[in-house]
Amino acid sequence: MRSREDCLIVETFPVGLLEVNCTIVGCPETREALVIDPGDEAEKILAALGKHRLRAVAVVLTHAHFDHVGAARDIQEAADAKVFLHRDDLPLCENLPAQSRSFGLPPPRPPEIDGFLADGGRVPFGRHEAEVIHTPGHTPGSVCLTVPVLGKVLFSGDTLFHEGIGRTDRWGGDSEKILRSIRERLFTLDDDTVVIPGHGESTTIGHEKAHNPFVD
Repeated sequence: MRSREDCLIVETFPVGLLEVNCTIVGCPETREALVIDPGDEAEKILAALGKHRLRAVAVVLTHAHFDHVGAARDIQEAADAKVFLHRDDLPLCENLPAQSRSFGLPPPRPPEIDGFLADGGRVPFGRHEAEVIHTPGHTPGSVCLTVPVLGKVLFSGDTLFHEGIGRTDRWGGDSEKILRSIRERLFTLDDDTVVIPGHGESTTIGHEKAHNPFVD
């Protein structure tokens, strides 16, 4: 997804070895921005912010796996941004070193968590805000985000992928919960809602209803 200067500035791009989709959503009036899942490559993210003349005021972590958190501390310090996470994922965030070691990678610096996300909660940036949908299953505190002014767009983290779902075989994963989250929270959205997942290509709710082999 690229810039939409008529309403918001939006750019999504992969970062890190695991190619996490990091998204910048900026208010063109105030130049304040939301950064979703700054998983790695802080310099790349800061350069993208600079390209659009934006300043990050909020970092939202859709969950606390290391590949989604890796550059959060650097963005927090560089921009004096606040970092938000669902409380149920705080133990994961506090154990980033153990997560990273399981992949043979050096641990990222954990961010300071400035506030906790909750279902139905809102994260303001500029004259706009993101809305939180709690979708446990991939992790206990996994969330998805919508930005009302963007219309039918969902940032799904690692809950829902193009013809896939988030894995549930690591700490805190629950296959029954992730399927319930998808069926009851995401598949109730309009079929033409565009889904920007935490990894890989975009999709739509309608496509996943029809073609996702993991969800009946």
